[in-house]
Amino acid sequence: MRSILKVGNGGRHLEKSNDNPPTTHEEATNRWKSFRKYKAMLVDCLNYEQYGLCAYSEIRPDKVGLGTHIEHIEPKSKNPSRTFDYRNLILSALSSDDLESRDKDDIFGGHAKLSVYDSSLFVSCLNPICSQHFVYLLDGRVEPSKKLDQDAQNSAQYTIDLLNLNSPYLVTLRENWLDELDTLIDEHISNNDSLEYLAAVDLLPRGEKLSEFFSATRQRFGDVAEKVIHEENERRLR
Repeated sequence: MRSILKVGNGGRHLEKSNDNPPTTHEEATNRWKSFRKYKAMLVDCLNYEQYGLCAYSEIRPDKVGLGTHIEHIEPKSKNPSRTFDYRNLILSALSSDDLESRDKDDIFGGHAKLSVYDSSLFVSCLNPICSQHFVYLLDGRVEPSKKLDQDAQNSAQYTIDLLNLNSPYLVTLRENWLDELDTLIDEHISNNDSLEYLAAVDLLPRGEKLSEFFSATRQRFGDVAEKVIHEENERRLR
């Protein structure tokens, strides 16, 4: 899970709605439905700060033919007052239309989470160190990092299960990507080509978009990835 840095306020319509937040679940639901004509602008803001990635799964919905929905990290039913709070909103695959053609086991992200949420356990993608909670295996599965203490591992497992991050669909996509990446890495090593260049292709934004499975890719490149990302951050600060 890649940490997301929230920027801006999501637009004046969202900000205005948040000036007088809902106080009940019913009010939150009704007002959120009424907000639909402004959602396209909000989606653009979220997509921009997430570099085109689903906040939870890190797939690129536009590349795999899937839609998205605006996700409340803390559900409206749990805390209606955060319905229009930009720091509670992210973009998650899938769209409502996508659900019609998918098996239950292959529903992931916000549509798997629904209104279930325990703030003491859930690892939020807004947590600056959220990526340290997870390890991506070569077979496509994601697991809690063994470097964590037991409480943190429990939180990571809760989050993986709640978001169904090991759905068959995601596992297959991750495994295929990591197989492809390993082949490219082996070829670059054999040809004495630059691993830093290869890492930059997959870890740095192109046209304000990142490649899918950023965290798994970053983990696979290890120290090379950290060097490339650090140098890019330094360049942007100049």
